Amino acid sequence: MRLAMCLFKFFPYGGLERDFLKIAAVCLKRGHSVTVFVMEWSGEVPEGLTVKLLKANHWRNHSRTRSFINKLDNELHDNKFDLVVGFNKMPGLDVYYAADVCYVDRMQGFSKVLSRLGGRYRYYALCEKSVFSEESKTISLMISKDQMKRFQKHYKTPDERMILLPPGISKDRMVTAKASDIRREFRRRYNISEDEKLLLMIGSGFKTKGLDRALKAIVLLPNELKRKVRLFVVGEDRIEVFAKMAKKLGIKKHVKFLGGRNDVPEFLLGADLLLQPSYHENTGTAIIEAIVSGLPVLASDVCGYSAHIEQANAGRLIPSPFCVKQFAVLIEEMLTSPERDAWKANALQYAKTEDLYSMPEQAVKYLEEIRESNERCNAN
Repeated sequence: MRLAMCLFKFFPYGGLERDFLKIAAVCLKRGHSVTVFVMEWSGEVPEGLTVKLLKANHWRNHSRTRSFINKLDNELHDNKFDLVVGFNKMPGLDVYYAADVCYVDRMQGFSKVLSRLGGRYRYYALCEKSVFSEESKTISLMISKDQMKRFQKHYKTPDERMILLPPGISKDRMVTAKASDIRREFRRRYNISEDEKLLLMIGSGFKTKGLDRALKAIVLLPNELKRKVRLFVVGEDRIEVFAKMAKKLGIKKHVKFLGGRNDVPEFLLGADLLLQPSYHENTGTAIIEAIVSGLPVLASDVCGYSAHIEQANAGRLIPSPFCVKQFAVLIEEMLTSPERDAWKANALQYAKTEDLYSMPEQAVKYLEEIRESNERCNAN
C-alpha cells in the first residue's frame, strides 16, 4: 500500500507521536510505503519514512491548522494514495487514529462558554465532526472505550466505524532479571537513599497531566513523610512555569525536571509510585508502562487506561470530582501501605497474561483490511 500519514507536529516524546512511529514502523516492515505530512518535525527521521513539511505561518493556532489542511488537500489530490491515515482530526481521512479526547465533550461546561463562541472552537469542532459524524466515511481506530462512548454521544457514530485497539506498550518496559540492579544503580546515580520515596510523573503536557495537582499535594503531606519525598518529572513542556510554582510552594528541593528521555524504563524501576492526576486523558500510556514494570500507580479515574489499574489491582484511583487533599492522603497511604509488594506482584502477573503490547500490529492489520474492503467496493 501507498500510505499517507498526517499529523500537525512531530516531536520525539509525545504519546501520539510515539504511537504514530510504532504504526509506521510496522507498515514499513510489512512492505508498505509511508509518506508523512506535517507542519513541523523535530528530531531524526527514521529510515524508510518520507517526510513532507507543509509549513503554515499564522499567529493563531487554528489558522495555522486550517492552512496546513488546505495545503494537505492539494497534496493528496495530486498524489494518489491507497489510504490517508490521520493522527489528528481533519477532513479527508480514510482512517483516524484516535489519540485525542472528544474535543466538543471536553469543551462543555459554563467555564468554556467564551471558548465555544470563538473561531478556534468552531474550527476544531468542525474538524472533529468531519471524522465522527454519521455522514462521514472515516473509520476510527480507538484506544479508549470511554472516549468511544463520548464521540457516539455527540455524533452518533455507527459502531462499525469504530474499532477498539489494545494498548501498544514497548516490551522494553517489562521487568528483567536485572531489575534490582538497575534500580540500585539508578538511585545511586541520582543520590536517592533507600528510605526516600521517589514519586514519578511521565509525559509531555504538564498542565493536562496535573503536575500542579501533584505539587500542591506534596505540600499537604505530613512533614515526616514530606522530608523523604522527591518528585521526578519526565517530559517536554514549559518547565519554568512549574519550577516557579514549586519554588513558591516551598518544595523546590523536592522536585527535579528531567526533560524528554529515552531511558524511561530505568525511571520506572527506580521509582516508588507513579502519579497520573490528569485533568483529562484519552488513555494514559504511562499507566500501562508502570504496570508492566511492576510500579504501583495512583491515577485519576478519568484516565482512559485507569481501568487497567483496577483490573490488575496494581494501585489506586483518585475519584472524581478531584480533591487535592484526598489526593495527598492517597499518596501517603500508598507510600506507607503494606500492600506495596502485592501491587507489584499483581502488576507483573497482569503484564504476563494481558495483551498490552500489540496495538501497532493490530492497527496495521486493520489498515490492510480496510484497503481490501475499499478495493472490493470499487470493483463492484
